Amino acid sequence: MHARAGARPSWLRRATGAVAASITRHPLRWGAGWAVVVLAALAATATTARFELTWAVLLALLIAPSLIATIIVLAATPRRRLDQHSSVFGHFFVRYVTLVLAFVAWCASIVLGATISTSIQLAAEGREDEVAGIGFELLASVVPIVAVVLWGAFIARCAWFLARIRGWREAPEETGIPARLLATRPRRRRVVIGLAHPGLLIATGVLACAGLLVAESAELVLNL
Repeated sequence: MHARAGARPSWLRRATGAVAASITRHPLRWGAGWAVVVLAALAATATTARFELTWAVLLALLIAPSLIATIIVLAATPRRRLDQHSSVFGHFFVRYVTLVLAFVAWCASIVLGATISTSIQLAAEGREDEVAGIGFELLASVVPIVAVVLWGAFIARCAWFLARIRGWREAPEETGIPARLLATRPRRRRVVIGLAHPGLLIATGVLACAGLLVAESAELVLNL
């Protein structure tokens, strides 16, 4: 009997099944391997003509698996689950760190504002009609950098939530994640929880933010 048209060869089915089983058993390792491959691609394309566009796409791919899994897990987890796993010290410590970071950001905004003002005056050389244009150009260059920094803080916050509700193991036996999440698909649930690892999220998030900051800073220097 001839194989059906379009049917996959048996070796391909076996290979696909083996890869799927491996991902199910070791989702964190596959997530880390994905990150290594994307980082290698980033290093290989650092000197290409379309440097910024290529980096933006690759950096999005770098953090995508862990970020998508994190969104799925945190979207399905009510806030009260975190309260059950959080201590009084952890609650106040996080608030303390948030206030310190807010104060640092406020001080940085003052320094940045003074720097921009001085740069505008020097660039305009007394031509008042050019001040607004130069100011908007600098603002357009600075806003992406601020957005990346705030995104990094958001990633760190999400990683902290993950550490509280699922711990640091690749496949935790008990978590604060609701049982209804992918309840009918246990293998997919295991992969999602494995990829939503706080260490993987913070590592890929920091690397992605660092790469974006390098690209945006280079563009800002060129504009100045």
